[in-house]
Amino acid sequence: MLTVTERFLKYVSINTESDPNSDTIPSSSCQKKLAEIIKKELIELNLSNVSLDEFGYVYATLPGNSNNSKYTIGFIAHMDTSPDLSGFNVNPKFVENYDGSEIELNPNVFLKPSEFPSLKNYIGETLITTDGTTLLGADDKAGIAEIITAISYLVEHPEIERPTIKIAFTPDEEIGRGANKFDVPFFNADFAYTIDGGEIGELEYENFNAAGCKILVDGLNVHPGSAKNTMINAIEIGLEFHSLLPEFQKPQYTENDEGFFHLVDFSGSVEDASLSYIIRDHNINKFEDKKKLIETSAKFINDKYGRKIISFEIIDQYKNMKEKILPFMHIIDTAKDVMDELSIPVQIKAIRGGTDGARLSYMGLPCPNIFTGGHNFHGRYEYIPVSSMEKAVEVIIGISKKYA
Repeated sequence: MLTVTERFLKYVSINTESDPNSDTIPSSSCQKKLAEIIKKELIELNLSNVSLDEFGYVYATLPGNSNNSKYTIGFIAHMDTSPDLSGFNVNPKFVENYDGSEIELNPNVFLKPSEFPSLKNYIGETLITTDGTTLLGADDKAGIAEIITAISYLVEHPEIERPTIKIAFTPDEEIGRGANKFDVPFFNADFAYTIDGGEIGELEYENFNAAGCKILVDGLNVHPGSAKNTMINAIEIGLEFHSLLPEFQKPQYTENDEGFFHLVDFSGSVEDASLSYIIRDHNINKFEDKKKLIETSAKFINDKYGRKIISFEIIDQYKNMKEKILPFMHIIDTAKDVMDELSIPVQIKAIRGGTDGARLSYMGLPCPNIFTGGHNFHGRYEYIPVSSMEKAVEVIIGISKKYA
């Protein structure tokens, strides 16, 4: 049986970067390569109902062996990695018996405790890092490795009572589409856990309400020598629009349950420009207020210039799963009990982001989130302690035992 580390290294060697500019499902064909490998592994484990559908979703069932279980449970992870940084040619580095000092990823990039204090929590442990040129892919290939390793253990130990367990691996979570084609009736679980969180101990059932916003600016370009009272510079209008949004509601100034407007792309010319935002807030009323501010800011500029210069589109992406989890708090209590028994300090907190589980909860599958053990997702400073992955495997096994 492969260890969780061996599985993880195998999966991160396969590029699965999702593409937000693609209209296909999955958004990148490389994701199906990993899906095929996972399907083959699940068949080799003799799981039931192993399938890979046309959209790149992998499903499988480990039948229960307990006469007392009243639930069918599920575990879910996503196969894609973030397009924020390349996931091609990932070259993981091992740091054994970490001593608390700076880690040289390459001669130009260092992982520093002064910048990432969480490193100090893992002195004496083995860390897996990047080589400073790509992301690592712990988000969420660590989750995949942990689920399959746990399932392998349960297969190898039929004496352990368990409920029926459903597992699924999804594409395109990183671009907000991971639940688009998820077949909840086919999955057929009473509830599930996404294994997609960060550091060890995280247990999350609250997340942002989320929307994406596209602003289009229609300028008027004339020769600058005769531009007086005529030219409307779309770039400058874009900057003016951005200035109307609260400075203190930007990601770099917010924490905990504070929401934000995040400008993720700005491009254009004098003639036209576009701005792309993500809008986030845990509180639904504050979330709606933020969307309203986009509308009133656009109206202000259009009224100011006496014509429609600004147009916009806001698309809701996912909602806070909390209200869908609260009626089923035994899901959280069970996971917490397992972590307590494993001496894992539990960190129940709201996700400053979202997971497939948020949308799945609104599709009828209550689905909180559990840690993978990774840190600094989506960038070259990503790392994961081996011991945290091993503990995640134990948590999955422990939850399975509880629901037997």
